[in-house]
Amino acid sequence: MVEKISTEVFIANDLQMSESSRFHLITGPNMAGKSTFLRQNALIVLLAQVGSFVPADSCVMTVFDRIFTRVGASDNLAGGKSTFMVEMSETARILNAATHQSFIILDEIGRGTSTFDGISLAWSIAEYLHNNVQALTIFATHYHEMIECTEALRRGKNFHVSVTQAQDRIIFLRKILPGGVSDSFGIEVAIAAGFPASVIERSRSVLQRLEAMSADTPQPALFTFDGVVPTVSQKKSAPTISPLQQKITALNVDNLSPREALATLYDLKKLL
Repeated sequence: MVEKISTEVFIANDLQMSESSRFHLITGPNMAGKSTFLRQNALIVLLAQVGSFVPADSCVMTVFDRIFTRVGASDNLAGGKSTFMVEMSETARILNAATHQSFIILDEIGRGTSTFDGISLAWSIAEYLHNNVQALTIFATHYHEMIECTEALRRGKNFHVSVTQAQDRIIFLRKILPGGVSDSFGIEVAIAAGFPASVIERSRSVLQRLEAMSADTPQPALFTFDGVVPTVSQKKSAPTISPLQQKITALNVDNLSPREALATLYDLKKLL
């Protein structure tokens, strides 16, 4: 459908997933083609499984029990649900109902709340899908912090939609390439949308100030499902393990009662 109605040349992209590559994270700017890629593959799965021809040179796939999607933004105000609540409800259904034989596409999970809340939710959702559900999953996001999450997943792979920049505008190349990217090009998209020049100029100054503040603020180590990320030592000798790291490493999280978890949290805070 996109190929028929678009004034641009449609760029075809391959998808190859396997037991060693079950979770794909797609990063890249708005309008670059992430959502199209997600929906394209979900539709190909559906068409192939019902016995239809598919828009591909070749298609080899397993049989799926369900296709789960979390895309777009909509609310249910009559039912008392905000856009973010609808997003969380749909995501909860996926986490609770998907199986190893499912196909999942997720688009911009966590964008309806604060940045840190959104990243934390997206991070934990990605780990749960990879470690527990183990379905074939394509996850599109603007949170470039998620690249680090995917790198820690044994069956996770990072990809990005390629773009190039010419003066004050970006050119979308629409090609899915290996590796993650940290540029969202949000201001450039705003320029293309026709924002007043004063708003764009102010946005750039605010962005520079926020980036400078972020660079000056020490970033805490992020926890992975394997434990805590070790602090990089300036010397080549083995890093010193702190009492805090020792206590966290020794924790058996799955066996903690809520009361024990709260007590442990207080102990960790004292150690910190």
